[in-house]
Formats: sequence, C-alpha cells, structure tokens
Amino acid sequence: MSATTAGEAPKGIYHLAGSLRKERRWALLTAYISLVIAAIIFMAPPFYMFITSLKGSGEIASQIGSPWLVRDPTLENYTAIIFNPLFQRFMFNSIVITLFVVALTMVISILAAFALARMRFFGSQVLATGVFLTYLVPDTLLFIPLYQIVGGLGLLNSIWGLILVYPTLTVPFCTWIMIGYFTSIPKELDEAALIDGASWSQMLLRIFIPVALPGIIAATIFAFTVSWAAFVYPTAFVTTPDQMPLTIGVVSQLVRADTFAWGQIMAGALVAALPPVVIYAFLMDYYIAGLTAGATKG
Repeated sequence: MSATTAGEAPKGIYHLAGSLRKERRWALLTAYISLVIAAIIFMAPPFYMFITSLKGSGEIASQIGSPWLVRDPTLENYTAIIFNPLFQRFMFNSIVITLFVVALTMVISILAAFALARMRFFGSQVLATGVFLTYLVPDTLLFIPLYQIVGGLGLLNSIWGLILVYPTLTVPFCTWIMIGYFTSIPKELDEAALIDGASWSQMLLRIFIPVALPGIIAATIFAFTVSWAAFVYPTAFVTTPDQMPLTIGVVSQLVRADTFAWGQIMAGALVAALPPVVIYAFLMDYYIAGLTAGATKG
C-alpha cells in the first residue's frame, strides 16, 4: 500500500505541473491576443490619419478603391501646412504657452507638494486630498467662471490668458504626484539635514529634488501633454488666429462651413501629435514610475 502511494505521488505532482503549464500557456495566449486586438483598435485611427494625409483632395473625395490604401502618395498636405506662416504662428504659440505653463506648474507643484508632504501643519492631509479632488473637476465646468476672470483681466484673445488658466488643469495632478514622491523619501534624511543646520529651502534643493527626479520628470511630461493638447480653454478664450495654439488653429482655419480640407487637417493633426509622442517614447519609464509612486504613497 505504501509503495503504491509512493508511486502515485510523483504522478500527481507531474500532472499538477502539467496543468499549471497549460494554464500559463493559455493565459499568455489570451494576453497576447488581447494586446494585439487593443493595438489594432488604438493604432487604426492614427494609421488612417496618416494614410489620408498622403492623399490629394481628388483621391480623398473619390469613392473608388479602399480608403485604407493610397494610389498616388503625395506630401503636398505636409508642405502646405509646414510652410504656411499661419501654421508656423500656431506652432510658435503652442511652444510659448507650453513652456510657460510647464515652468509655472512645476514651481507651484514642487513647493506645494513639499509643504504638504514634509512641513506638517493642521489640515495638511485634508488640503492634500482637496488638491487632488480639484483635478477631477472637468474643464467644461471651469471655463465658464474662468472666462469671467480672464475677461475681467483683459486677457481674452491672448496667449497670456491661456498661460494663466492652463495651470488649473496641470497643478493639482502634478502636486499629487510630487506629494507621493516626497512622502516616500525617508524622514531620516531631512532630520539629519535639520540637525546639520540646513534650511527648508536647502533641504528641498539639495535633497528632495535630486531624489524625486523621476517624479518631477513624470509631472513635467503630464504638464507638457495637457498644456500642448488643451482644446476647451483655447476654444473658449481665443478667437483671433494670430493668438491661437496649434490644437484649435488647424481646425479653425481648415474647416470652412461644410468644406473640410481633410488632407491638411490630418497632416496638421499628426504634426501636432509628434512632440508628445517623442517625449513619451524616450521618457516612458520615468512617467510610469512617477505615476506609480504618486498613486501608492501619501
């Protein structure tokens, strides 16, 4: 009886190991199939935009052939967009707005996060939670009171008005990311710095900012993406072409009543999407690390 039991035990182990390998194989297969389907779904729109941007107006309007194929590829849509002085102005406005907003956002977010994470005071936890909750308020609700404020300051139809209001979209979330990173830094570091006579500003500049660099990069990427791609605020606050950023400039100038310059619209949209794509491609690891720390700490 004992010999039979001893002989059956290895068989049971082998059967269990085989079942686990089979389940793992099916799990991997399901995961890969799901990823392929998701990639097709998400890549289909930009691929179609790229295909359309390579077509002339006649081919776009033609009903012959598949819309997913190009018969006579051309770069005339890209040249018409890139060498258009008005498009260059849109690009310049977007760059100026984004640089100012990112700089302003990071200064406010780092200082606010440092105060809320390290300089404990009454209500700091409630205030930190409130900072994040403000991020959940959609811009479709904020732009109405902000329109009154911007109009009262005389900044309508100006990129400076956009620079003023964009931080309402970027500062709350960036502050929350930085709070998570600053909270994860051991308290022994700032305690040792205080014993050595360091001030709060020296602690921030020499200890916290270097250690929290991945979180700062993640917050910077987020601020850049939001300020570069913002659509509701510029649509509401800017109506003159010379002050428009790229997001609304391309649409407003290439759509006339029921006439759409689809080739140039697609080319302009792809060119506008290129800077965030390049930044994400090179700094994706920092962005994921910063979001993870900001979500699990604090």
